Amino acid sequence: MEALVFDTEGMAVQDRFPFWYDTLSQSFMPSWVTTDHPTSFYGSARMLDLGGLQLLVMSHLKVEAVRPSKLIRQADPEIFQLHLVLSGKGRAVQAGRDVEFQAGQFLLIDSSRPLAGWRGAGDDAAETLIVQFPRASLGLRSAMIGGLVAAPFSVRDGITGVLAGHLTRLVENAGAFTPQDAEALTAISLELIAAACAHQLEASASLSPESRRQALLSLIHDFIRQRLSDPDLTPETIAAAHHISVRHLYKIFQEQSTTVAAWIRRCRIEQCHRDLADIRKRSLPIQTIAARWGFTDAAHFSRTFRAAYGVSPREHRISAAGNESDL
Repeated sequence: MEALVFDTEGMAVQDRFPFWYDTLSQSFMPSWVTTDHPTSFYGSARMLDLGGLQLLVMSHLKVEAVRPSKLIRQADPEIFQLHLVLSGKGRAVQAGRDVEFQAGQFLLIDSSRPLAGWRGAGDDAAETLIVQFPRASLGLRSAMIGGLVAAPFSVRDGITGVLAGHLTRLVENAGAFTPQDAEALTAISLELIAAACAHQLEASASLSPESRRQALLSLIHDFIRQRLSDPDLTPETIAAAHHISVRHLYKIFQEQSTTVAAWIRRCRIEQCHRDLADIRKRSLPIQTIAARWGFTDAAHFSRTFRAAYGVSPREHRISAAGNESDL
C-alpha cells in the first residue's frame, strides 16, 4: 500500500494555502481554516487509507480552524479523530472545554460537536499524526468516551506508548503493507485505541475480551523489542513484568500460532539481518552485531541466521555490499 503524499513546496505561493485548504481541510473533516501566513504558507502531508480508518501525518505553519454547527448540519461523518501531537502546540475548544496541547500528547476530537482552535506558532511548523475512524467502531459507550473529547492526555510507557509507536510505524512502513493487510491493521489499531482510551478513563472492564488480549499482546511485544539485547530475556521475566503467569503468557502466544522463544528469536534475527546490510555498520564484526541483539553463541547465531534466510551472516553482508556497489 502506498501513502498519498501532498506538498506545497513546489507550488506558486498564491496557490499553496488554497490547495491545502481544498485537499486536506475539506476532505478529511470539513472545517473553515485560515492562516496567518497566506503569502508564505507551507504544508506537507502523508495519508494512508486502510478502509476502516485513515491516517494522516501533516506538517504546516500556523492555522486556525472552526467547525461550527452549520457545517455539522450540512455534513457530519460521525467520526472521531485522535491526534498525536509530534511537534508544536495548539489550542482546542470543544465539548465545553478550552484546552491547550503540546508535543507528546493525544487529543480526541468529535466531528459531531462544534470545534474551534489553532495549531502551530510563529514561523515554526507543527506536526501531527491523525487517525480518523467511525465513532461507532470504538466499542465504548458514547457517554464514557465523551469524557476524553478535547481532554489531552500524555503518551507514556504502557498502552499509550504502544499506541503511539504503532500508529507511527503504520505510516512509516505503508509501502510494506498489501491491500489484504488493511482489515487486520484496522482491527488491531482500533483495539489499541479503545484500550488506550479505556485505560485513560480507567474503564478497562468495558473492553471486549479480544481487545484486552490484543492490548496485552501489544504491550508484551513492545516490552520484548525494548530488551532484545538482553541474553537473559526469558518467559519468566516477561510474565512477571506484566503480572501474568508463565502459563498464561504461553497461551497468548499459542493463540498467535507461535511461541515466546520463537518470537524473540525472530525479532533478534530480523534486527541482525538489517544491521548486517547497513553500510554504517560495515566495520563492526559480525559477532558484535549478533551479541548486540542477544546472540552470545556465534555458532548458534550462524545456524539460526541460515535457517531463517538461507545464507550465512557473512554471505548476506557481502551480498548487501555488492548490491550497493551496483547502484
